[in-house]
Amino acid sequence: MADTKINSAKGKTAKDLNVKPVYLESGLEVNPVYTASDIENSDIKNEMPGEYPFTRGIHPTMYRNKPFTIRQYAGFASPEETNERFQFLINNGQSGLNVAFDLPTQCGYDSDDPMAFGEVGRVGMTVDTLNDFEIAFKNIDLDKITVSLTINGTAIILIAMYVAMAEKEGYDISKLRGTAQNDILKEFIGRGTWIFPVDKSVKLVVDTIEYCAKHVPKYSPVSVCGYHIRESGANPIQEMAYAFCIAKAYTDGALSRGIDIDDFASRLSFNFDIYGNLFEQIAKFRGGRRLWAKIIREEYHAKKDSSCWLRMIAGGGGGGLTKEQPENNIVRSAYYALISALSGTQTMALCSYDEAYTIPTEHSAEISLRTMQIMIHEMGICDTVDPLGGSYYVETLTDRFEKAIKDEMKTVEKWDGIVNAVASGKIQESVSRQAYEREMGVQTGKVDKVGVNIFTREEKAKEVEFHPYNQKAADDQIEKLKKIKSTRNNQKVLECLATIKKDAQDDKNLMPSIIAAVKEYCTVGEIVRAMKEVYGEFKEPIFFK
Repeated sequence: MADTKINSAKGKTAKDLNVKPVYLESGLEVNPVYTASDIENSDIKNEMPGEYPFTRGIHPTMYRNKPFTIRQYAGFASPEETNERFQFLINNGQSGLNVAFDLPTQCGYDSDDPMAFGEVGRVGMTVDTLNDFEIAFKNIDLDKITVSLTINGTAIILIAMYVAMAEKEGYDISKLRGTAQNDILKEFIGRGTWIFPVDKSVKLVVDTIEYCAKHVPKYSPVSVCGYHIRESGANPIQEMAYAFCIAKAYTDGALSRGIDIDDFASRLSFNFDIYGNLFEQIAKFRGGRRLWAKIIREEYHAKKDSSCWLRMIAGGGGGGLTKEQPENNIVRSAYYALISALSGTQTMALCSYDEAYTIPTEHSAEISLRTMQIMIHEMGICDTVDPLGGSYYVETLTDRFEKAIKDEMKTVEKWDGIVNAVASGKIQESVSRQAYEREMGVQTGKVDKVGVNIFTREEKAKEVEFHPYNQKAADDQIEKLKKIKSTRNNQKVLECLATIKKDAQDDKNLMPSIIAAVKEYCTVGEIVRAMKEVYGEFKEPIFFK
C-alpha cells in the first residue's frame, strides 16, 4: 500500500502543537485541529445528496421519508425453526430478512453426506431441496419482505431455488426483490466456503448477473462483501479497495456477455464492515461512495445515475466484539449503528452482543433490533441528510480515503488484477499477515481494547445462554430428505443433472438448467457434484517462508 502517513498541509499537525501523533488503523495521521483551509479545494461545497458523485448519499432526502432497512442475520437448524425466527423478527418490526445457511449447504453437501456429519443446522439453516425453501418462507409475503441470502459457493443454486419458489407461489419474478451475497472472490480471501476453481467460480457469479438482468431485473444477484475481507485482517482502505476490484471483475465479466452497464450496475450491492474509529469508518464510506460513482461513470460510461450508486448494507462487525465483558458489546454496537447511519447506508444489521462466543439468542437479537429502532425513533438520526457534511475533519478524511482506496486498487492492478491476485494467494497472504499483526497489537497492548487489555477486572464465570445443537432437527432433516428422494421423479432428476453437466461443458449460463433441476427437487449436493465433474475443485495455494 502506498505510504499514507502524510500530514495535511494546511491543518495544525501534532508536531506544530507539540502533542503525541495519532494514526488511524489505515495509516492516516490525524491532525489535532482542522480548519476551513483544509477543505478549500474540496468540491463538497457544491455537492448535494442524491446527486453525482453521491458523497453525501445516493438519495436526495435519504432517511427523512423512509429509514434504512433493518435486516438482522438469522437462520437456525431446520427450515421449520428458521421460519419461527423469521416470524419473530418480522413481528418485532424487522423489515427485511437475512438468511444464514449451515456449512454443509454453503459447501455443497447434503444432510445425508458423511462430510456433513455433526454440522447439519449447527450454525445456520439447512437446505437440501426446494422443499426447505418452501418451509422456511411459509406465510412470508415476498412482495413486502425482501430477503438477503448469505450464500456464496452454492449461490447459483440457492438463487435458483428462491426464483423457483417465487414462481410456484405465483409471484411475478420480474418484480421480485432481494439480494444474494454471492461474492465468491471474497470467500477465497476471507471465509473459505469455495468449491470450484477461481475462474469457474467467477463465471458462475456472472451467470447469475446475466440471468437476473434479463429475467429478474429488480433482484440483486451479488452483494460484494468487503465485510469478510475486513474481518479477516484487512484495514479499512483495503476493505474498500479489494471490494471495488472484485466488483469490477464481476462487471467486466457481465460486459463480456454483451450486457449493457446500465442494465445491471444498479443491482450490484455491497456488504461492508464497521468497527474501530468512528470518523475513520464514516470517511471510508463517504470517500468510497464518491470513488465508486466515478469508476462507474468515468471508466464504464454508465449513463444512469442509479448505476453509479454505492448501495450497501453496513453494520457492526463481529471482529470488534469481545468475549470479555460482553455487555460492553451492546455499547459498541450502538456506536456501530450510529456510524452506519451517518455513513448513508441503505440497510443495517448489527451483530448481537453475545456473537463473539455463541449463536445469538432471541434476547440478544432483540437488543440489537431495539438499538436500531431507538436510533430511528428517539435519537433524530433520520431528521436530516448527511449531518456531518461540511465538517473540516470529516471532509478532509473523506478526500484522503478516496485517494488512498484508489492507490490501493492500483497495487492490485500490479498483481495482474484481483482474480489473479486471489488465485495466486497474494491477497490472502497480505490479509493474513495483517490479521496476525493486529492480534499481536491487542495482546501486547499496542492496540487498546476495553475490557481485554485495559480496564480489565476479575470476574466470576457467568451463566451463558447458548443455542444448543439440535440433533433431533438434524435427524429429522435427513429423514425428510430420504422421503423426498423416494417420492420425486428420479428419472427427471437424472435428466436435469445431465443437462447441467452438458451446459457446463458447453460453457453455457447454468441458471436455466439449475432452475429446472431444483423444481424437480434435485438436491444441492447432487447439483454440485454434477458441476464438479466438469469444473473440478479449487486447491488453495500454500506459502512457505
